[in-house]
Amino acid sequence: MRLSSVLIPFAAFVAAAFLSIVAAVLSADMIEDASQRGVQSELARDGMTWADVHAEGLQVFLTGIAPTEAERFKAISAAGRVVDAARVIDNMQIEATAGIAPPRFSVEILRNEAGIQLIGLIPEASDRDRLLRELGRLDGDPEVTDFLETAAYDMPDGWQTALNYALSALEELPRSKISVETGRVAITGMSDSPEERREIEQTLRRMAPPTLELVLDISAPRPVITPFTLRFIADAGGARFDACSADSDEARDRILAAAQTAGLQTDATCTIGLGVPTPRWADAVEIALDGIDRLGGGSVTFSDADITLVALMGTDPDQFDRVVGELETSLPEVFALHSTLPTPVEEDSEAPEFTATLSPEGLLQMRGRLPNELTRTMTESYAASRFGSGGIHMAARLDETLPATWSLRVMAGLDALSHVNNGVLTVTGESVSVTGFTGDARANDDISRLLADKLDKTDHFAIDVTYLEELDPIAQLPTPEECVGKVKSVLDAQQVTFEPGSGTLDAEAEPVLDSIAEILRACEAISLKLEIQGHTDSQGREEMNQALSQTRAQSVLNALHDRRILTSGFTAVGYGETTPIADNDTEEGREANRRIEFVLIRPAEDTETEAAAAETPEETAPEDAAQEDQESADSAPQETDQDDQN
Repeated sequence: MRLSSVLIPFAAFVAAAFLSIVAAVLSADMIEDASQRGVQSELARDGMTWADVHAEGLQVFLTGIAPTEAERFKAISAAGRVVDAARVIDNMQIEATAGIAPPRFSVEILRNEAGIQLIGLIPEASDRDRLLRELGRLDGDPEVTDFLETAAYDMPDGWQTALNYALSALEELPRSKISVETGRVAITGMSDSPEERREIEQTLRRMAPPTLELVLDISAPRPVITPFTLRFIADAGGARFDACSADSDEARDRILAAAQTAGLQTDATCTIGLGVPTPRWADAVEIALDGIDRLGGGSVTFSDADITLVALMGTDPDQFDRVVGELETSLPEVFALHSTLPTPVEEDSEAPEFTATLSPEGLLQMRGRLPNELTRTMTESYAASRFGSGGIHMAARLDETLPATWSLRVMAGLDALSHVNNGVLTVTGESVSVTGFTGDARANDDISRLLADKLDKTDHFAIDVTYLEELDPIAQLPTPEECVGKVKSVLDAQQVTFEPGSGTLDAEAEPVLDSIAEILRACEAISLKLEIQGHTDSQGREEMNQALSQTRAQSVLNALHDRRILTSGFTAVGYGETTPIADNDTEEGREANRRIEFVLIRPAEDTETEAAAAETPEETAPEDAAQEDQESADSAPQETDQDDQN
């Protein structure tokens, strides 16, 4: 009995425990199922069928691949509306997106007297050590400061080509900034003169690979004028400038206006430069030109702060004294005035004279008088250094009675004569005269500055040098339109031909390209910008014609580059069958439409003007020409399913 009384309560306790466990398990399963079904239903209602739900006890696990981060948070929020948010376990992933695009690689290279600085981002595969070594070997062993960063991405096509070109260009430019990008180099630099700027630009364009986009901004600062010179003459031949210098646009305008008041009727200009002796330069010139006008003529020469005024022969002495006196009191203090009133002299057939005659062929004959043998030897040597020793003929005799400054006048005169193509130098006891012809529009200005600097302030000189355009090598350069016109004439006579259905030039194209190369070589000095256009007929598929025309245009560009033509300003563009010039329904028309054209690329405003004037297609490139991708030529297919004659 006692055992039964113990077992029965125990058995009841065990049974109750078992029943509790069973009830707890069933309750947990019910809770899991309810949570899972509820969350799954909520996600389905929101359209998130990509998410899977799994419940374990009170925890609800979300799995699956969410399209975006926002969708993932949206799924978590939806589950939190059904069960407590603390019970939601996020095991979701985000769908893989496209790979991160490589960064834009670029380098800024700055070079000046302090050294070279490198700033930018380059591919990790770039040979950074070689780059620094090459820069350190430039003239002057510049100090190189490296601020470059690298990124672990593949080196883009065209990057190394652009970087190598930048290193070569840097050798030509001791003061510059070069910006390097993939397939593109922009150069900003300084030159000492407009002539040097043109030479640098030609050199840089000649060095550029044909696939490289090159942007040049080479500036030429204002020249330093030493001495700062101005020479104005008003005589029986009219009023004119032999030389004119100004320190600003405003000063130039004031000087030209004063000259017009003093009788100047021809077009004139002033060189704007540095080196003015005083900010009141224009004031002094205006006062001096007004004095010449009141005297009725004469000449006034400024050499820095020294002013030489020479009246005309026969000027009234009282008027001369009055004008000179007013000038001396009116001129700014820094200026010193030297005035001369010529007096009539008796003609003397035995008056000493030295002449040097320069022929168009470059032969120099010197006659007249020189003071001694040493001066004659020195004059002959100096002339040989200026004109070349092969064409010098000395026939001057000695005269010990010549003035002490005679040798100085002769040397200065020979120096002045070297600025003309052909002419005559005459040295007398009273003056130095240079006459002749030149192809340099600035020759009068240069000669005036030279004589004003080398002669005594009381010495008189006269210049009568005429500019002839046919002697000017720059003026004789062809215009861009003339160059393109000559190329068009060659193509009108015979087109550039290719192998059937291919971008490969055939044998008949070689003499045509040789003729075009000869024309373009003569036009390199004017930096032509051309678009080489490829066109086909309408036989075959349009996209194939487009690819073929691009390949053919690129083949012509490559052929010109192989002939050592400067092609950095040329672009190859294929237009396919889009711009026919004849009927594609006839064989003659299709043959005319299969063509290569050279089109001049003009500034935007010129292109708009031509479009408004309805110029011919040969003169105006299509509007989308600048946006075609030249690089497609490298990968354009050579085989097409179009007509073999295309």
